[in-house]
Amino acid sequence: MTEGGVARAQLDGDSATARFLLLLTHGAGGTVETADLLAAREAGLQLGGMVARVTQPYRVRGARAPGSAIRQDAAWVEIVAALRDLAPDVPLIQGGRSNGARVACRTAATVGAQAVIALAFPLRPPARSSAGTSRAAELQAARESGARVLVVSGDRDPFGIPGVQDADRVVVLPGETHALRGHRAAIVTAVTEWLPTVL
Repeated sequence: MTEGGVARAQLDGDSATARFLLLLTHGAGGTVETADLLAAREAGLQLGGMVARVTQPYRVRGARAPGSAIRQDAAWVEIVAALRDLAPDVPLIQGGRSNGARVACRTAATVGAQAVIALAFPLRPPARSSAGTSRAAELQAARESGARVLVVSGDRDPFGIPGVQDADRVVVLPGETHALRGHRAAIVTAVTEWLPTVL
């Protein structure tokens, strides 16, 4: 339970033996069943982590849009605090796809995340009128907090692709759009190769 309502977490792995806790969340109108989140989950489990895929309160109550970033971030901080009790003495890694990646970046400092996995990070709105608008500051905020950042994007993503200056590692998947549907094995590989370097 959060001030923003009920959140839901699907847990995998054993908290007693977990090497780290990986919290993942969805895009603005999405679910925790997307191919890229399932790939990150698979990688986390392969590396011995406990993984929670979190449905945020606004989605539990049926809304498609997250609303205020301030309220969304506040709810996420409450969610992390509750789930942290499951594995309190291991590194915390958080991430998500699209809007969920933005939440993970914005809250990294507050929750003490050691690393952030940003799948399909929406660097800018896709409309032409927003050509000068960039959300790179959210990635930079995570890095400035001391968190390491992995970005996985498709080379055809209309929301743009973060540059190497925005993250510790940027993986660009050829032929992929914002959905990141077709390269599950590549996402698993990207996470399993990178995550041990930050633990």
